[in-house]
Amino acid sequence: MINKVVKDAQVAIADIQSGMTVGLGGFGLCGIPENCITALVKKGVNNLTCVSNNAGVDDFGIGLMLQQKQLKKMIASYVGENAEFERQLLSGELEVDLIPQGTLATRLLAAGYGMPAIFTPAGVGTEVAQGKETRLFNNKEYLLEYAFELDFAIVKAWKGDTQGNLVFRKTSRNFNPLVAMAGKITIAEVEELVPAGDIDPDHIHLPGIYVHRIFEGKDYEKRIEQRTVAKQ
Repeated sequence: MINKVVKDAQVAIADIQSGMTVGLGGFGLCGIPENCITALVKKGVNNLTCVSNNAGVDDFGIGLMLQQKQLKKMIASYVGENAEFERQLLSGELEVDLIPQGTLATRLLAAGYGMPAIFTPAGVGTEVAQGKETRLFNNKEYLLEYAFELDFAIVKAWKGDTQGNLVFRKTSRNFNPLVAMAGKITIAEVEELVPAGDIDPDHIHLPGIYVHRIFEGKDYEKRIEQRTVAKQ
């Protein structure tokens, strides 16, 4: 049995080098791999291409990497609540590829399935399609988009076992399974690490075949991006 368990985030990301392409799970601040992001900031790698739904906020999540100018390119669905992301985009300091959210998800899925590319109607006739191949299927035009090639994928789950099987909690599942599937090497940080066999097979959201390294994280802040409460 392959031992996938590593000590902590520092060990898990030790061989991520400057210039690599890294996928990060999460949506906004929900389900982001907090421990690994902190470790990447401390490691000081730079010139990274980051694939993630968005870049979080200025002082948390991927925003911390933007503050340290660690990213060369951001591939995301939207700018979100990150003013520094917006500033670097408008100033030309950061290369940004904004793509439709469904296309982002499907390009990750294609990578996980071993498919080189997909055809999608999203973006046809817009700036998204400039310089890209299109093809007609049943008299409807589709845009060719390539699967992502992630050197590393980093995700966060609620529970995992020593074989890498993962369970996500509620909406924190979001992009995490898709990112995990797309990585050449996938790192999973979990709130609770249990022995193999402790998770009911019917409850597993992502099978361990996709996960190469796993560790139990700590000190999760789980910050809420926008808090909305009902009036009493």
